[in-house]
Parts: sequence; C-alpha cells; structure tokens
Amino acid sequence: MATAKTQALYDVHPGVSTVQKWVAELKGKTGRSPEEWIALVKKEGPKDEKSRREWLKKKHKLGTNSAWWIAERADGKGEDDSPEAYLKTATQYVEEQYAGAKEKLRPIFEELVRLGRSMGNDVKVCPCKTIVPLYREHVFAQIKPTTNSRVDFGFALTHHKGKLPKRLIDTGGLAKKDRITHRIELASPAQIDGEVKKWLKTAYDLDA
Repeated sequence: MATAKTQALYDVHPGVSTVQKWVAELKGKTGRSPEEWIALVKKEGPKDEKSRREWLKKKHKLGTNSAWWIAERADGKGEDDSPEAYLKTATQYVEEQYAGAKEKLRPIFEELVRLGRSMGNDVKVCPCKTIVPLYREHVFAQIKPTTNSRVDFGFALTHHKGKLPKRLIDTGGLAKKDRITHRIELASPAQIDGEVKKWLKTAYDLDA
C-alpha cells in the first residue's frame, strides 16, 4: 500500500508545524486561545492592522510574532495553518509560478522535483509563493522560474570546501546569510546533467 508521502505531490512546510505548536500552546502561555485573542482585538483593539500589532505588544505584552499573527487573522488575512490547507495552497503556488509564458518551463521543474526526491526519503518539497524549496533538515536546494525562459536551481553550499565551477553562479547568499549561495541556470530538461546532480547531492549531503 502506498504511503501518504508517495501519494502527495508536495510536503507540508516545516513552518506549518511550528505555527501549529505555537497555536496549541498560546492559551497556556497567555491565558487566551487564538480565537479569544482575535475576538478581543476586534472588540477592543484599534481598527488598522499596524496599530493592532502595537496594541497587542504594548498593552498585552505579546511578542512580535504573536502580535503579527493575531493582528493578521483579526484583519481577515493570513493563510489557514492546517497541513491540508497548506498543501492545497502549495499546489496553487506551483500552478501560478508556471502559468502563461512560463508554462513551457514546467518540465524542468518536474524533473528537478523528481531528482530532488531521488536524493533520499527525507527530502521534502515545500512550495512557497515564488519558489519551491527542497528541505532535508534545512533548505538545501531551491527551484525558481526566474524568467520566461529560465529556471534557476539554487544550492546551499555555505560549508562546501574547494573550488566551484563557473557554471555555479554566486547568488550573494553567503554575504546576506541566505541558505542558497549558488545557482545553475536551466533552459531545458536536457541541461539537467551529471553536474547538476553532483551539486544537488553535495548540497543534500552538507545538510545531513
């Protein structure tokens, strides 16, 4: 029998679990559940989202992340934080990334996802609005349709020792403390060659 892992196109973003844990613990830490905080903000708080955040921090001593989350939900914004809702949104993200003129790049994306999953059973494919990161313990690679004719395949190579080939373009990520430090430009699935696989495996191994 196939597992849920093999049936799903994508995997739940690690951030969803973090938020769920925070939501579950909020009442014990603050005395109010998320729903109770949202009701309080609507009843007694300021009208605009920015003022609500400040009100929650100053009057109720909530942390910045908590204040942002509650203020967003009180304003009707923010995504549903359940795994099911995330996976539905994740599919929409990918459809939007490869719509219109970028539709012809979809085969590159699909081959990179297949290649990423082939690295190991612990690989997670977790789409965001403009990129699709690949996770092990952290993000080790990233797929981005940068132009109508090119996908950038990024790698987390901060801890790699040794010389890198010219094909690996420096993203400036190291200086900015971003996970993705280098990228390879791909205009067709045929360009996903042994060198691409080698550097993906290197990035995967570095995240062990």
